[in-house]
Amino acid sequence: MRLLLQIFNFYLDASVHVALAVLALYFVSLEILEVSTNWHLALFLFFGTIVCYNFIKYGVEAEKYLIVSNPYHKLVQVFSFLSFAIAAYFFFQLDKNIWLAVFVLAIISGLYAVPLLPKLKNLRSLGGLKTFLVAFVWVGSTVILPVIDNQIEIIWDVYVLMIQRFLFVLILLLPFEIRDMEYDNPELKTLPQRIGINRTKNVGYLLVLVFVVFEFLKDEVIHQTILIKIVLASLLLFALKKTKKNQASYFSSFWVESISFFYLLLMVIP
Repeated sequence: MRLLLQIFNFYLDASVHVALAVLALYFVSLEILEVSTNWHLALFLFFGTIVCYNFIKYGVEAEKYLIVSNPYHKLVQVFSFLSFAIAAYFFFQLDKNIWLAVFVLAIISGLYAVPLLPKLKNLRSLGGLKTFLVAFVWVGSTVILPVIDNQIEIIWDVYVLMIQRFLFVLILLLPFEIRDMEYDNPELKTLPQRIGINRTKNVGYLLVLVFVVFEFLKDEVIHQTILIKIVLASLLLFALKKTKKNQASYFSSFWVESISFFYLLLMVIP
């Protein structure tokens, strides 16, 4: 049991779980857009997410990322470098028309943690931008990239998909913001730091409502997808309701992140 717990913790700490969540949302987009899987892009997103998140978590300072004394962090580092090599391989298998979009997302992700110039702040430190940047990158990775990859025309329903994905990720991030509010630097000015936990939850409830309402604004309204959004909204509301500052160890890092898997499951159930 101890070995299994160690493996599970590494699975979370090495960002494998969040990478699978990104992959799940990529597959959700494919279902909605009714296009087939590009496994080169799927695997690039998976391994690229591992690299990106581990760099943000462990390697904000370059020397800290390269020189690691903690054996456990050393293992995460080696895993990250292997993931980078694999992600690079799949990147060069992608069509060149997608490279620019990947490059823009990579730049934003990098500047999120590392400032462009030594005396400047990173994007994460710009008050109030943290969650919006993360949500934008997730939208880019799980919606915009498959749209470009499949040369899909940007019609109204695609815009709705982008907006809903943005809202979905924002809602998922709120439990993390509440969990980390005591540890986050005050200059981040996260929503819980600004307005408190209860008001942050109320904002989340409102975002869930808007998330569902947008389903009715599509040009092509399908009853099955409305039902899926209502079930998904119930999961999001439950997660927000149960969110508190002193959370159980795996509440946000595993269970909240797993809502993306339930989303995919709802999409593929006949």
